[in-house]
Amino acid sequence: MLEFAGFLPFLLVIGMAAIQLGLVGYGANQAGSAARAGARAGSLNPGSGPAAAVASASGWLKPAPDPCGGDATITCTVTVRVPAIIPLFDGWDIRRTVTMPSDQTNQGS
Repeated sequence: MLEFAGFLPFLLVIGMAAIQLGLVGYGANQAGSAARAGARAGSLNPGSGPAAAVASASGWLKPAPDPCGGDATITCTVTVRVPAIIPLFDGWDIRRTVTMPSDQTNQGS
């Protein structure tokens, strides 16, 4: 019993670190998906990229898209905030950028 009580804090820290690593991976996935959705929406309808990026990511990650734009290609960058569950850390900002060809340039052909 005494050995378990001494080892329990290490097990808790390892478990929390594993959960934190999963959250960071999930945040990176959500940022990439939001940037891709924003770039795709911006390529179809200019100006709609940031709204599509915010709508496609989990709200608790607080997605913050930059203005999506370009001429022949549309570039969309999204930053999400991954909260820290380990009290010693402050959380992480994860930023992903996606560039897609614009469908607006091909409609006249």
